[in-house]
Amino acid sequence: MKKALSLLLALAMTASLAACGGRDAGAPPAEDPPAVTAPDSAPNPAGQPSEPAETPDPSAPSDNRENGGILIAYFGVVEDRENVDTVANASRVATADGVVGNCEFIAQAIQEAVGGDLFAIETVQDYPRSHEALLDFAYQELRKDARPELRGEIENLDDYDVIFLGYPNWNADLPMPLYTFLESYDFSGKTIIPFVTHGGSGFSRTISTIAGLQPNATVVEDGLSISRGNVANAAQEAMDWASGILN
Repeated sequence: MKKALSLLLALAMTASLAACGGRDAGAPPAEDPPAVTAPDSAPNPAGQPSEPAETPDPSAPSDNRENGGILIAYFGVVEDRENVDTVANASRVATADGVVGNCEFIAQAIQEAVGGDLFAIETVQDYPRSHEALLDFAYQELRKDARPELRGEIENLDDYDVIFLGYPNWNADLPMPLYTFLESYDFSGKTIIPFVTHGGSGFSRTISTIAGLQPNATVVEDGLSISRGNVANAAQEAMDWASGILN
């Protein structure tokens, strides 16, 4: 009897010790500790954002091409003609910033409307600045089928999808520097949008000539044609046309 009592007492003491060393009732298991949440007013630990940083999506569109992939290239010669009103002059326009060429004036209006980069097509040789001498010089170039050497080049052609191309109508044809220009670059897959200043002949055959020189480009036939006497008043027309042609 004593032996049985001793055994029961020993078992009771063991159970009591086990209860003292165990976890409280209702506490989470040791392998799953409760999350600690700081109150709203408590600052986050240094270097630990409250939310994970957003990872950039590599497939999202980029805004790196600030100018929308548009290049506005133009050629022209600014004539020096004394005692001639620049509004009526064949190749220049007086602006608040000074006298500019007809094609440059239209190119600037296009840029104002649609953005893009301006590129002046310039030659190594100088052209005569008097009207009659320039007419004769241009005719001799045409007769010789000349290819005047250009100065400067487009360094980032791959950035552009749309090329506005401006030039004067010389002898019912492209100026010969335009032949050099169009034979120097490959505009395959790009869109060429012509604009011309003229003395009454409009585009003549120049749009089809451009298409022949750049057969893998899309050449827009609905170009902008401005008579040289109307250039100074054609800025808004050029802007409206450029905006419309891209929509």
